[in-house]
Amino acid sequence: MSAESHAVRTVEQLLEVLDLDSTQARTTEDIFTGASHPMPTGRIYGGQVLAQSLIAAERTLPEDRPVHSMHGYFLRPGDSAQGITIAVDRIHDGRSFSTRRSQAYQNGVPIFSMIASFQDEDPGVEHAEPLPEGIPDPEALAPDEATVEGLPGGTVRMLTDRAADIRHVDHPLYLPSGDERAPRQAVWMRMRAPLPDDPRLHRAALAYLSDMTIQESILRAHGVYWALPGLKVASLDHAMWWHRPARVDEWLLYVQESPNARGGRGLATGRIYTRDGALVASVAQEIMIRVPEGA
Repeated sequence: MSAESHAVRTVEQLLEVLDLDSTQARTTEDIFTGASHPMPTGRIYGGQVLAQSLIAAERTLPEDRPVHSMHGYFLRPGDSAQGITIAVDRIHDGRSFSTRRSQAYQNGVPIFSMIASFQDEDPGVEHAEPLPEGIPDPEALAPDEATVEGLPGGTVRMLTDRAADIRHVDHPLYLPSGDERAPRQAVWMRMRAPLPDDPRLHRAALAYLSDMTIQESILRAHGVYWALPGLKVASLDHAMWWHRPARVDEWLLYVQESPNARGGRGLATGRIYTRDGALVASVAQEIMIRVPEGA
């Protein structure tokens, strides 16, 4: 398979995961079902269930009332060998705003719970934090999978098989790095092949990408890397605000920093920009992090 065909296939697989089925079952909630990405760890990737929960919620709303914010909690590890059931509660519909709660289930118990708010497009005051200066273009950087020589083949294959092309401005954190310990980093990202024009799909795919790499500003502050023996990391919660429309099959810059870590938890924040400097979204996530003694 050529590199181009492989890239298209990885995106097709993502689209299949985001293409939820609406079941005939009804309670007081709307019920959807979806598949899961196979993962080497056996655990569902958090960005997947974020995106699926958002897709399910948006299915209960008119297309001209897009999401502007979501707040979610990861409750249990998901099993990537199983499908997911998502229940959407239509909490409120007002003149300009709507609120939905999405809960993702496996084996009858919730693994993720999210509340999201949606708003009609309205005029108003506007400002945005500008794009940082001095960031190299993505074409000047190597894809992550080309920079991880020495890692097990399964890890390299996982990076190659993901739907997103990710390029770290600094050395990726899959292996030990001599980079300065600083609680910040920047990452270029885009899907490896074009997506359909549906804005709802691009918003969901942006949520999918938002969970990828944001934890690393915490790790980078302490010289920690993903392959460190004994390292344990788990996402606890995730919040996201959509500011402006953008396509996820075009380059986006994800600027990340960590303002705090304490008590076995670390907080990371991020801003996502288009290449021409428009601020697309803001993100916040807290993780559990356990670093082995002496590391």
